[in-house]
Order: sequence, then C-alpha cells, then structure tokens
Amino acid sequence: MTMTSDLLTAARAEALFSSSVTVGSHLTKGELAATVAQAIRRRGGTRGCAVVLAGAYGELPETAVPRMRWALQQVRAAYPRAGTASLEKW
Repeated sequence: MTMTSDLLTAARAEALFSSSVTVGSHLTKGELAATVAQAIRRRGGTRGCAVVLAGAYGELPETAVPRMRWALQQVRAAYPRAGTASLEKW
C-alpha cells in the first residue's frame, strides 16, 4: 500500500469512527462514502474527525478500540488495496 492510500484509509476510518453509525453495521460503498463525507463536513474537516477519535481513546478506550477496528474493516472492504487480488493467488 502506498503512503497516500494509507493516509486516505486512515482519514476515511477516522471519519467513519466519528459518525453516528452503529458498530456492527455493514455499509455499502455508497453508504460509506456518504457517511464519511457527512462526518467530515459535520466535524469541520478530517482534523475534526481526528479530534473526536483522540477524545474517545482518552475517555473511553474500551469502546474506542473495537469501534476503530470496525471502521477500518468497513473502509478496507469498500476500498480494497490495488494489487491485493493478484497476491491472494499465491
């Protein structure tokens, strides 16, 4: 994965984390994109989403960790890395 896609994955996951979507929800790519865009607008940008994430880890780490794990899984499922399919053959 390239540095750019790492940063984009992180930003999307932070935005999803900061949204009101319930952990365990399975979003389509379109739903995920809309949720991420809405969270970024609502929080005033990706930095605002990162602030929500940091606050949650400081105040409620026992719930923040599973929520971020879920957010990353959702983002990675919707936006798979380029070249992963060819590597899975091996």
